[in-house]
Parts: sequence; C-alpha cells; structure tokens
Amino acid sequence: MPYSSQITINHLRTYAAKVLLQLAAQREPIAITQNGVLKAVLQDFTSYENTQETLALLKFVCVGNHEIKGGKVKPVAVVVAGLRAKRSAK
Repeated sequence: MPYSSQITINHLRTYAAKVLLQLAAQREPIAITQNGVLKAVLQDFTSYENTQETLALLKFVCVGNHEIKGGKVKPVAVVVAGLRAKRSAK
C-alpha cells in the first residue's frame, strides 16, 4: 500500500510535535521509514478508534456469515416468540 506521506524516523524525532499537528489536521496516516525501509505507520487517535470500530463490525459480519453457513440460524419469528415466552413467564 503506497503512502503519500512518508517521513524518516529521524524527522519524527526532530519534529514530533509538528508531525502530530499534521496528523490531526489531515487525518491521513504517515509511513515511518528507517534506512529507507517502511517500518511503521503513524495514525491520529480518532482515525485509529474508527478503524478499530470498523474492524469489530467486520468481525461480527464474518462470525454471522460463518454461523449462517453452519446452519446456526433461526427465523426471526421463532426468536421473537421465545423472547415473548420468557418475558411472560416472569
């Protein structure tokens, strides 16, 4: 994946505060290189949280698809009837 913004580890050390301001303003990840080799990606915290939320949702979708393929599903009417029966039993 090509990153439009790449900086060296030395640049990050020298200009960390400026780099963090750039991250906050542009909300685009920055690739960190060491000796010309990509070593890490720096991302603002809000974007990181959004990425984690998206990954969690995708995980739920994958689990759901796996359960559908495995036949571990029930019609909605059956689930609702079961919930209503539990509620009226109380």
